[in-house]
Amino acid sequence: MSKIKISAITYLNTKPFLFGLQHSSILDSVELSLDVPSVCADKLKAGNVDIGIIPVTEISSIPGANIVTDYCISCSGKVRTVVLVSMVPIEEIETIVLDYQSRTSVQLVRILARDYWKIHPHWQNGGVKYIQEDIKGRTAGVIIGDRVFEAETKFPYVDDLGEAWKAHTGLDFVFACWVANRQIDPAFVLKFEDALEYGIVHIPDVIAEYLLQYPDYPFQEYFKENIFYHLDDSKRRGMELFLSLIKSD
Repeated sequence: MSKIKISAITYLNTKPFLFGLQHSSILDSVELSLDVPSVCADKLKAGNVDIGIIPVTEISSIPGANIVTDYCISCSGKVRTVVLVSMVPIEEIETIVLDYQSRTSVQLVRILARDYWKIHPHWQNGGVKYIQEDIKGRTAGVIIGDRVFEAETKFPYVDDLGEAWKAHTGLDFVFACWVANRQIDPAFVLKFEDALEYGIVHIPDVIAEYLLQYPDYPFQEYFKENIFYHLDDSKRRGMELFLSLIKSD
């Protein structure tokens, strides 16, 4: 039988999922690639993979899309690794540079700017070096992923988008879900879910694995307080509102 191709995100928040897959009986039956969120979505859309953990904004653009597990990347308030950084307070921002690695966060910051912060900035797409070159003066920038841990020490104003969404709506926020572009064998899905759950249960082992490599990362706080993995009803309500706001934009 041909292997099931899976695209997973390279960021710290996905490490428990990867740990579970790497210690699972299905490892030999999958072909795993590691990508940034936007590339995960592109691969799934093109049919280059069968399953991907993709930005929720991309689900409707995937032919045959179906959410295949009750696991996700989400937050219930402060998420820590999805932020707007700047040299000036929000009300003084004139331009916001968007992170090229993300799509959900790009839509989220637009909604927050319009409906929560009540600002109307110029929007600019960021290049590879946008953090170092573009974020200055009255130009702010959205940064996602592990790069936040370094970037947040360099800017006086750091606004957490998960925290802002919670303050604005009172709801949780879902950044990415496991999505397939075709019907996957239910027996495989059950084993896949078991693998993901194994990784979540063994987060202390994940922390131990990466602590020596990244001694300055706040692992304990991040995994216990900032990232949530179960796609429960509260997460689904937040996701439904977010997607409806995008459609009405």
